[in-house]
Amino acid sequence: MKLPQHTNIAMWSGPRNISTAMMYAFGAREDCVAWDEPFYGAYLQETGLHHPMRGEIIAKTECEWRKVEAACLAPASKPIFYQKHMTHHMLPLFDRSFISKLNNAFLIRAPEKVLASYARKHDEVSLHAIGFVEQAEIFDRVADHLGHAPPVVDADTHLQGPRHSLQHLCHALGVPFREAMLAWPQGPKSFDGVWAPHWYNAAWASTGFATPAKSELQLSAALMHVAEKALPYYERLKAHAFAA
Repeated sequence: MKLPQHTNIAMWSGPRNISTAMMYAFGAREDCVAWDEPFYGAYLQETGLHHPMRGEIIAKTECEWRKVEAACLAPASKPIFYQKHMTHHMLPLFDRSFISKLNNAFLIRAPEKVLASYARKHDEVSLHAIGFVEQAEIFDRVADHLGHAPPVVDADTHLQGPRHSLQHLCHALGVPFREAMLAWPQGPKSFDGVWAPHWYNAAWASTGFATPAKSELQLSAALMHVAEKALPYYERLKAHAFAA
């Protein structure tokens, strides 16, 4: 496959969804620049939410959402500009029209697994916090613009065969697959967001995609209620996900 002259890839995901590992896969390519959650600072500033490391995030990232949108569309120093986006960061006041100008893909995970992981890192859990509604809204916007469904990667399916999944994803995005995407060095990465010390302990310990150990999920009644609300949005996108 011929390498594109330039492509800005936006991967739309909720939290706790192998999104950092996927960013590391693209970041391991020599032809790619990776950007970690561009709208996090703007999201925190606009909402006033008290997330871990809030002060540092606002101080060290661009918080004017219009400037972030412009930067998402600008060329990077390498042919591929990979952007790891959290769907819930796209607040209603942000202009989402820029999204149609990006090369978009979607990363999904079963809501009960997302919630079990998220609750271990942050006490305040809600349907908004895990981004399923916003992900479906963005998916519909992109699908309407394209006239067909954009690429969807289900985390569990991906982990069963990362090479096969990445080959499908790269083909769908119009970029060549690179073997380097299957492995990366342990530890922090130069493109990690400033929030990484709180959230990325597992990602920093990894050297590639690994099938997670099977464990019985135990969710509270409140979390199960959130999972039930998120399930229809997950299932809508799951219908378009790459097969194993």
